[in-house]
Amino acid sequence: MSLMSGVAVYFIIWWTALFALLPVGLRTQDEENEVILGTVSSAPARPRIWLAFFRTTIVATVLFGLYYYLTQVSGFGLDDIPHFYPDLK
Repeated sequence: MSLMSGVAVYFIIWWTALFALLPVGLRTQDEENEVILGTVSSAPARPRIWLAFFRTTIVATVLFGLYYYLTQVSGFGLDDIPHFYPDLK
């Protein structure tokens, strides 16, 4: 795997993990009973986006390490997944 391929795969994993982990630990303004005038009650009370970025980076690094180990060290690839084609007769 080239450096650019690794960066691209890491970016895709990071971005996917960000959207998966974004609601973790989120408390809405409605849950906190502190709705600010002009905002939706489902808006976050305290976004803490840097904490979300930190958690995402940790999870993405672990997932990328697992991906790298499986594909580069163990040699696992798409050809190793069995294909079952149905008999269409």
